[in-house]
Amino acid sequence: MSDLKSRYKVVIYDCDGVILDSIESNYVFYNRVMDYLGRPEIDRDNIEDRMVLHTYSFDNVMEYFFSNDPLRDKAFKFAKTIHYRDLMPYMKMEDGFLCAIDQLKELTSLAICTNRATSMDMIIEDFGLTGYFQCVMTAAQVANPKPHPEPLLKVLKHFSITPEEALFIGDGEVDMLSARGAGVPFISYKSHLPGQTRIQHHMEIIQYVFQ
Repeated sequence: MSDLKSRYKVVIYDCDGVILDSIESNYVFYNRVMDYLGRPEIDRDNIEDRMVLHTYSFDNVMEYFFSNDPLRDKAFKFAKTIHYRDLMPYMKMEDGFLCAIDQLKELTSLAICTNRATSMDMIIEDFGLTGYFQCVMTAAQVANPKPHPEPLLKVLKHFSITPEEALFIGDGEVDMLSARGAGVPFISYKSHLPGQTRIQHHMEIIQYVFQ
């Protein structure tokens, strides 16, 4: 155990799709903006739309949907009035996550690297995660959110570690690309993206780290 603790000093988690099953809350959020503007709801069968709204930062998602819309500025202004806690009923924690970090915290440090901008403090409080994470890196803290490597590089700097001493668990292409750019080993969660390994349940990361 001590050797592995030395090898992986930090396990870094993406939030949406990894810590939280939040896809429904994302649809609710952006569909409220669509409704406000009198636009049709987002097509749930559109795979690209789903990927963008679930993995990119707020600014990037809004530009994706509204950059050519004459009401773009109005859309941004209204979106910023939607409060995170209005979306709480549409979120739930991923199975096994709390059990996994309860074990991991005895082995390594923990961090979050997310494209959320302003809601992580409330999420950590509301889902009983206070005290688990020594670093929470959000899109609001960087000039270039994921897929740029800057967020992960700032996490590495926070802990004064090399990329090889961390693991990043993500579910989206933006996570994979950010990890690749930062040189951090990537663990693919519930996806077919390439990485060090793929896991379907959070407790599998325990087996991987203890190998």
